[in-house]
Amino acid sequence: MSPRTRKLIGTIAMLTLVIVWVLLAMAAAQFVFNSPNSLAAWIFYVVAGMGWILPAMPLIRWMSRS
Repeated sequence: MSPRTRKLIGTIAMLTLVIVWVLLAMAAAQFVFNSPNSLAAWIFYVVAGMGWILPAMPLIRWMSRS
């Protein structure tokens, strides 16, 4: 597979990953925080906001292979 095709597929997969991650995080926040504690909500959003990086790392490695 050419690097150009790999990057196209990886970009589409990355966008899909981020969109699904955001929707799941929003749904979890709505379900978990009925009366949000501001510190707990802040921690949840920081973890949820940075959490997509771990699943994205193998995809980025695959995209950068030559």
